[in-house]
Amino acid sequence: MRRLIADSGITQAEFAARAGLDSPKMSKSLSGIRRFTSLDLARIADVGGVSVDWLLGGDSTVPSLAARTSMASSTSSDTAIREAERLAQIRADLAFLGYRQELSAFAPVLKAGRPIDQGRNLAAEARDLARSGGIDPCRRRDLSEVIEDLFGVDVAIVRLPDGFDGLAYADEQTRLMVIGTSEVPARQRFTIAHELAHLLTGDNQGLHLDADLHDSVHKQQPSEIRANAFAAEFLLPAEILREEDARLTWSETAFAKLACRFWVSPSTLAWRLFNLGLIDRRLCDSFRSLNAGQAAHLADAVDVLAEWIESASRPRTPASLVRGTFQAYADGKATLRPYANLIGVDTATLRQAISETREESPLGS
Repeated sequence: MRRLIADSGITQAEFAARAGLDSPKMSKSLSGIRRFTSLDLARIADVGGVSVDWLLGGDSTVPSLAARTSMASSTSSDTAIREAERLAQIRADLAFLGYRQELSAFAPVLKAGRPIDQGRNLAAEARDLARSGGIDPCRRRDLSEVIEDLFGVDVAIVRLPDGFDGLAYADEQTRLMVIGTSEVPARQRFTIAHELAHLLTGDNQGLHLDADLHDSVHKQQPSEIRANAFAAEFLLPAEILREEDARLTWSETAFAKLACRFWVSPSTLAWRLFNLGLIDRRLCDSFRSLNAGQAAHLADAVDVLAEWIESASRPRTPASLVRGTFQAYADGKATLRPYANLIGVDTATLRQAISETREESPLGS
């Protein structure tokens, strides 16, 4: 604390004033006579431009090293890693203030066996949990809220310079994923399910980077085989596809409608049907040659695809993190800056919006 004040270039009294403390209280706290409150620490960290965790002498959340030892650095992965660091640090500060992430009690135990079978079994358990809450993941376009509400995972979608699939980060108090915005929404949705598998199984506790899920070497790793099997079963359950096969006569139109109804790419659905033995290789090759636009046209869902692409191209801030930072401010335990930084609004504008009590007159009155 003394080092922070000294490095600030202002006097202790001025620093205290900016932090909302009078000089005697600051002096007593620095000498150990008075305890700093959590709000004191939040304000001091705000003034000094550091995290509460730094003030407490804790190690900063630095997952970068783990990622860079596993694969080459790129502009996109560096940006995604920095965002993971930023969000994890906010989680750490909130946990100190008493606002912990509500982690899911869902704690599956992987049985011995092939990674592909482990992924399928895990997906079946996860889907059972979702259905017990009245949710069917394979029919939900946007998985972000489902993942946050059911599994207690922060889902951030970030605009990156040259494309990026995703990463997962976990420690004792944080579980989050950072996913790249995409003009290929089905791939983004598959990535979200894939990263969920990594978080549920604790793969590479710390940071797990999946810059390109389709990299031929990367996807042969056991953890990647398991995560891909999980995503395939989670999004396209074998049981449901067998039911569809029993009632359908396969045609391009019937196939396209199914791909649009389950929010997956034609290629993903074609391979899934083939691997389940529901179509032969000739039909698989024919169906997977369709692109998303062609499938949407056949299914009379071009407008739906357009909306989906637009949605997948937008950044997203984790909803539970937004609620937590604002609640800490509303309860008087944190300054407004963490909330403002999280949603990308300057504090002055945000403070004015929050304090505004005048109601606008209804239109036409």
